[in-house]
Amino acid sequence: MDLVATLTRAFQNGGVFMYPIMAVLVLGLAITIERFTYLRRAYGENRSLWAKLLPLVNAGRYEDAEKLAAESSTAIGRVLGYGIVRSRDHASRDEVERAMEEGLMEVTPQLERRTHYLAVFANVATLLGLLGTIIGLIHGFSALSGVSPAEKQDQLSQAVSIAMNCTAFGLMVAVPFMLIHAWLQSMTDELVDSLEMASVKFLNSLGLNG
Repeated sequence: MDLVATLTRAFQNGGVFMYPIMAVLVLGLAITIERFTYLRRAYGENRSLWAKLLPLVNAGRYEDAEKLAAESSTAIGRVLGYGIVRSRDHASRDEVERAMEEGLMEVTPQLERRTHYLAVFANVATLLGLLGTIIGLIHGFSALSGVSPAEKQDQLSQAVSIAMNCTAFGLMVAVPFMLIHAWLQSMTDELVDSLEMASVKFLNSLGLNG
């Protein structure tokens, strides 16, 4: 309870720049939740579809595999769907590989979408905190002009304390977002790597020549 009261008081004393930092925090959390949910679901759906597609390809049931991939909205369904369509046209291995690379280029931006905003938000929160601190110090020093020397030290200490709240809050928002950005980016890279690996396994299962 004391911690909540302390944080509330620090927020109120931090000045007007605490509010845009709070807005950055809310937007960042919304993106974090959306991206994490999307990537986890995409990973699970890709594994499920791969487990269904590979036996069909190995059995030579390309028409059923193509239909299954076409009905799926997953990333791996789109990538392998391109390859299955090209392979049924009696294309070479290189042509099938290029078709799947095209599909991978289409789905990768969807996997990476909005994640980079978290790094931007981390920088913005830091800069807003510093800007709020500087403006708070300017106001604090300006208010000392009409104050007696005996009161200047107390008021200056109070002004610095209040202004530093903004920097502290900005850093409290920025540091987690930097870590979350790196975490989500690693999840995305892992997902793209799994798509590339599935593409190679698919090509090998077709047994095509260059």
